[in-house]
Amino acid sequence: MHGGEDGSSAAPRLVDARPVDVDVAEAEQVSKLCGYLNKLSGKGPLRGYKPRWFVYDPRKCYLYCFRTPHDALPLGHIEVGDACFSYDVEAEEGQFEIRTAGKEFLLKAPTKQAMHYWLQQLQQKRWEYSNAIGSGHRDSWSSPTLAHPPMGLVGKDNGAFLCEKLSDSMENVRSHFAMETETDGGALVGAQSARGPNAASTNTLNFSLRNFGTELRNSMSYLRPGRGGESRRSVFYTGSSGAEDWELVDAPLKDHPETHRHSFGSSFAFDFVRNSSRPKRPLLRDAMGSGRSRRSAESLPLESNGGKPLEVQPRLQSHQEELGHLQQAQTELREELASQKELVRLLQQTLRTSQCDWQGVHHPAPDASVASDQTRAVTQEEVTKLDALLQERDGQVQSLCGHMERLALEKDSLQQELKGLKIKVGEINEQLGMLMETIQAKDEVIIKLSQQSAEQSCNASDGGSPTPSKDQQEVDILKDSLQGYKSQNKFLNKEILELTMLRRNSEDREKALEAKCTALEAKLCQVECKYLVLLQEVKTPVCSSSEQNPAREVISRLLEDALEVESSEQQAHPIFKPNTVSEYDAYGFKTVPEEEEEEEKLVAKVRALELKSLSMTDQEVSIGVKWENYLASTMNRDLVRSPELKALIRCGVPHEHRSQVWRWCVSFHVKKFRNHLAPDYYETLLNVARDKPNPASKQIELDLLRTLPNNKHYASPSAGGIQKLRNVLMAFSWRNPDIGYCQGLNRLAAIALLYLEQEDAFWSLIAIVEVFMPRDYYTKTLLGSQVDQRVFKDLMSEKLPRLHAHFEQHKVDFTLITFNWFLVVFVDSVVSDILFKIWDAFLYEGPKIVFRCALALFKYKEEEFFKLQDSTAIFKYLRCFTRTVLDSRKLMNVAFVDMNPFPMRQIHNRRAFHLEKVRLELTELEAIRQTFLRERETSQDRRSFVSDDEEDN
Repeated sequence: MHGGEDGSSAAPRLVDARPVDVDVAEAEQVSKLCGYLNKLSGKGPLRGYKPRWFVYDPRKCYLYCFRTPHDALPLGHIEVGDACFSYDVEAEEGQFEIRTAGKEFLLKAPTKQAMHYWLQQLQQKRWEYSNAIGSGHRDSWSSPTLAHPPMGLVGKDNGAFLCEKLSDSMENVRSHFAMETETDGGALVGAQSARGPNAASTNTLNFSLRNFGTELRNSMSYLRPGRGGESRRSVFYTGSSGAEDWELVDAPLKDHPETHRHSFGSSFAFDFVRNSSRPKRPLLRDAMGSGRSRRSAESLPLESNGGKPLEVQPRLQSHQEELGHLQQAQTELREELASQKELVRLLQQTLRTSQCDWQGVHHPAPDASVASDQTRAVTQEEVTKLDALLQERDGQVQSLCGHMERLALEKDSLQQELKGLKIKVGEINEQLGMLMETIQAKDEVIIKLSQQSAEQSCNASDGGSPTPSKDQQEVDILKDSLQGYKSQNKFLNKEILELTMLRRNSEDREKALEAKCTALEAKLCQVECKYLVLLQEVKTPVCSSSEQNPAREVISRLLEDALEVESSEQQAHPIFKPNTVSEYDAYGFKTVPEEEEEEEKLVAKVRALELKSLSMTDQEVSIGVKWENYLASTMNRDLVRSPELKALIRCGVPHEHRSQVWRWCVSFHVKKFRNHLAPDYYETLLNVARDKPNPASKQIELDLLRTLPNNKHYASPSAGGIQKLRNVLMAFSWRNPDIGYCQGLNRLAAIALLYLEQEDAFWSLIAIVEVFMPRDYYTKTLLGSQVDQRVFKDLMSEKLPRLHAHFEQHKVDFTLITFNWFLVVFVDSVVSDILFKIWDAFLYEGPKIVFRCALALFKYKEEEFFKLQDSTAIFKYLRCFTRTVLDSRKLMNVAFVDMNPFPMRQIHNRRAFHLEKVRLELTELEAIRQTFLRERETSQDRRSFVSDDEEDN
């Protein structure tokens, strides 16, 4: 779901849409309008109002209806773009109507103020949508505004998605008719109302027969682990004057009334509670007992309505926790003291035993003195040992006595600190008692004042006549009705004004389209006329002179018209200068290169026209609609890996959603790295790479302008992508010093920067090098790249045996061409439209996409290769045939259908097999090289050099 709205329900507003995920700090902030409304549905006796969760989607200007905020599939939608709104003063409170083409929707807000808020916001959204379409700056007619606009270098070219105001005077008139949107506490608007108590009680068994299948799927998806939000935890920031932080926590185990004070329904696995870092008013009557001592309110040392009393309860909790820690430490010290006492007792017992032995040795019995001299004699060595042992034991006893004294002192200090804390707790309890007494005194004063006010009003009513009282009530009712009619009149005036302007805008758009159609028809007539003249001249030549041949003149004119592209001057008047191909495509690549010859320019123009026509087919439009529906169904949750998402990505991600999908794919693959690193890891690497000398920096600088010279974002040193590319490569080289920089990494980073910001492009490079590709893929030896070429040869012999035999027959090594495909993932090898569709699947599924697409390219042009029977012609065609593959739908169908089955386990096994072979070959080559160097050195030592003069003599 989306979170972040006004914390006080008295002022609903647009909310800051953020997913519940903890990692959403990196996501962009998008304004969302959502909340609960009662919708009239059903037929006959079952007809009635049911609470529904409504979310506005700016992509299509739809108001989607969900049963709960957790649902993935909407129950329906309302087209706000061509709707009109109205309400009746005499109807039920909060009831309003939305009318679209052939449909009427009756909705009811909790209060009249909430109804005014919804109506005004829907009017604003409709106005913005109409202006976005009327401005002519759009990516498609169905999606003029985007919830997740493209980012990166491509995103800067799409500033037209922002709405434009028609005029300041019109905005002033609209603001003059704007209604007041102050609401009371019952208004359920915004993401926080998704946990509202009124809605929670009706969301458990609220199923309808009409949408039973959708609701059942929504319920099953909500019960699915990891998708319903059970294990999630987020902080929602509110923006009212009394701003507070609300935190989404797990539901408490005990059903305590104070614990559920901020709970919003028992059917959810989590609750909203205030963050402990913000002040909170304590429940004094529940926290304090009735037998505590009271003091007067005048002797209260703290402010009764200030900020200090609100901090008493958190301070009390912190002191209690500290007291518990001290008690635990005291218990541990007592146990340690007992163990030390036991050790001292054992040492003392050992000391006594040793002393007794010593006395027995030095003071023998008188009657045995003569015998002891004869039988045994105490040597000097034994006496020395015993003295040393006694000294050691004496030192241990002294150290233990000192340690006991220190423990005793520490115990006394802890006892003193414990007494001080107990005194502080008692003082805090007394302060709490005084605060309770103050609040109780204020409550009594309020009750007395309210009673006096009620008595005075009763006396005033008894003293007067009953007729003026009824007249006053009627006057009040009339005043209320007058105010309601004024609000209705103001709203209807604004609605009429906006509908009139919307009608005029649609008429202007219709006239513009008619003018454009007329211009296109005129251009078509001119082209047809020229072609008819050309055909007539070809059929029956008028004159034989080549200099005066009309056909040559017509052909030259047609070529000039064909090579024209849409310049900046022509873009200013798109109606009168209708061109189908602009100078740069949507990705910033030049469509018709200037430095090429005329024939190559014509081929490039034909290729651009074919790509343009393919992008306008029904299949491409249907893919865009599927993506719109899928993203609308996942509006309340983050993307999750699923077969449906995999199939959509294999069809290609639309241009306007590619930034969002790529960022999610990269985050998914590098999550195991980023979770253990600091949030500013990229900035830290970049600063270190700038400050310290980097051996890869020189080569990086040399390759910056050679990365994508045909792309406007990297064409010059002042282009917007050069500095970003430099930063990403420098940071990556510092993270991977064993790789540093390898030619090919610059192109990978440049493609990622077209749709991602610097840090995301940096992590995409890490995902490719450290997650997708094997080790040593981009090192100096390119060991992993060599292994993949051998694996690809095996797959060619299995999947395309006839073509592989054809190459073997003519001794053509196709790996000389495919090596670069794998190293840079087809950058500069295929047309841009196919390139980014390959990258869509590559970032989602991993390296096996490169094998699939490489095989599909050969399968696509298999028959063309069979027509070539010369090795030179085959190799020449091999170098450029990928540029002739234009139909991305056909290519993806070959890659993901004709190449099946394609298990990744098979690729892993073959990589391991060929890796050992390549390592053995490299070892043998190294041995041969060393032998050659030794022989060369010995031969140079034996060689004698003679000068030219000596040779002459």
